[in-house]
Amino acid sequence: MKKYLLILFLLILNQLSAQEKVESVMTLSEYLGYVKAYHPIVKQANLVINESEAKLLKARGAFDPKIEVDFDKKQFKEKEYYNKLNGTFKIPTYYGLEFKANFENNDGLFLNPEANVPTDGLYAAGVSASLLNGLLTNKRMASLKRAKFFVNQAKEDQQILVNNILYDASLSYFKWLMYYKEKEVYQNFLQNAEFRFKSTKRAFMEGDKPAIDTLEAGINLNNRKLNLEKARIKLVKASLELSNFLWLNDNTPVELQDNIIPDVATLNNVDTTFNIALFNNADFDIENHPKIKSLEFKIKSLNIDRKLKMNNLLPKLDVQYNFLTQTPRQGNSFNVDNFKAGINFKLPLFLRKERGDLKLAKIKLQDAKFENEATKVTIKNKVNATQQEIASFQIQNNYITSIVDDYGVLLKAEERKFFLGESSLFLVNYREAKLIETKIKAIELENKFFTSKADLFKAAVFTIAN
Repeated sequence: MKKYLLILFLLILNQLSAQEKVESVMTLSEYLGYVKAYHPIVKQANLVINESEAKLLKARGAFDPKIEVDFDKKQFKEKEYYNKLNGTFKIPTYYGLEFKANFENNDGLFLNPEANVPTDGLYAAGVSASLLNGLLTNKRMASLKRAKFFVNQAKEDQQILVNNILYDASLSYFKWLMYYKEKEVYQNFLQNAEFRFKSTKRAFMEGDKPAIDTLEAGINLNNRKLNLEKARIKLVKASLELSNFLWLNDNTPVELQDNIIPDVATLNNVDTTFNIALFNNADFDIENHPKIKSLEFKIKSLNIDRKLKMNNLLPKLDVQYNFLTQTPRQGNSFNVDNFKAGINFKLPLFLRKERGDLKLAKIKLQDAKFENEATKVTIKNKVNATQQEIASFQIQNNYITSIVDDYGVLLKAEERKFFLGESSLFLVNYREAKLIETKIKAIELENKFFTSKADLFKAAVFTIAN
């Protein structure tokens, strides 16, 4: 956390003096750690888990005990028609059972005879059950199981969302690094062009060089200035793009200051930063991939829905039994002679709705299984292709490094010949232009190499430590 605060200080600190401006390096690890800690989209990804946990809490609410009180009274022309009070305490259970305690007290001149109870009221205690449809699985149970799977699925989806934003942020960093290196190349060769122009001009004034050489040296100098300006504006745009991922803890965006520069030695620590240093295709377990685990939880949730729809094919048979007593404090007052019981049976003749729901649930489940298998193949192929691409870039990098070194030797040799009068300024500029071109290609190749590393990080969904 201290290093993040240090970077934050460097990002927002105004320079005390333009002459005392000091450059400070922001490494890829520090940058991604800062993005992971404060970027709004990362915080938004955390809301996915919060939402699923809220749905789980809601599903558990279906099993909360309930108190119900029903009071109904009618009085007209000084006559009390009826006065009915019914209080109930219910305890739902995980399976299709529900325990209930009830108190009923009714009186009045025109009370329905079946509602007559003793003067002090009537107490009841009993249970209701769904013996067929709804016993082993029901809507409440299915909702709770699905909500638990949603929480686990949300955790996997959250990791994928966070890695996606880190992937985009890393590409911006690599682009920033690429344009910074390009600017440095043009800056260094601008100094060479200025020195060569001054030397050629001085030699012309002394009569050692023709005027045409000063013209060629001047054209070359302006070309270097033009290339430097193009590289500078690219770097400015890349810096602004990078700033899109820099935020304070209070959701305040931060603009990257001019004195913050990228780490030119990123190549040495990119694997460690992405946590892919020890990655091996043979050890890659596709079953532990967050996307696959998310789909597995989705399949489990759909399977719960399928079982619920299958259970709906059973007949509806609900039974209830309640002991009745006037004196609930006496345990022996509850006996089988005083009771209230009921049975409810229901069976659709054709079951077309239920059979249709079951068929749709099976289709959704099969679709999710197909998606899971296809995703496994896609991820494996993506990881394998990225690994081969990285290996190819390493080979290409060896070639281009050798080419850059050779062009550097050719340029130095041509410069020595030029100052000995055995070569022309045209050849020197040509050698230098080829060296610059090759250096730029090497920088672009390095950027593609970094992008492939980021692609592997995204495809395999590694975790960056806080």
